Amino acid sequence: MRAVAANDQDLAARSELVYDSAMAENGVLKVGKVTDFQAHMIQHQYGAYTHTNHGMGLAVIHPALYRHLAPEAPAQFARWAREVWGVAEKDDLAAAMAGIDALAAFTAEMGLPTTFSELGGDASDETLRAVADTCLLMPGCAKQLSRDEVFQILTECR
Repeated sequence: MRAVAANDQDLAARSELVYDSAMAENGVLKVGKVTDFQAHMIQHQYGAYTHTNHGMGLAVIHPALYRHLAPEAPAQFARWAREVWGVAEKDDLAAAMAGIDALAAFTAEMGLPTTFSELGGDASDETLRAVADTCLLMPGCAKQLSRDEVFQILTECR
């Protein structure tokens, strides 16, 4: 992604990005695994209320959601932080949080929105409460979120 952002004419980097994107969503990497689709469910509902772009909404929601989930699955998030972001922290929770910070920094580096205000979406209490109260809550999450937790996550995205 960084290579494409630096030179959008780099066909080798663009082809790698397209291949990686296809592999991420075609289901092959998910076979036999319990997957977590909670961020998408929250964004689907937020997008329904605000007409905002799905991918950009995910860029905003993921770090806030992960900060809530990491304490429930520190080893899983630490593995991701170490393997994807090169985090060297020995403590799993510290590594997980450093990885989430790296994700948020990468999001900003790529010029994606990091808050709902940057996205141009409505972040009023009324809208965020409606989103939290109507989004589909997924069982595959590191923990089962409550509607109040979803509301809290959304308020952290302002």
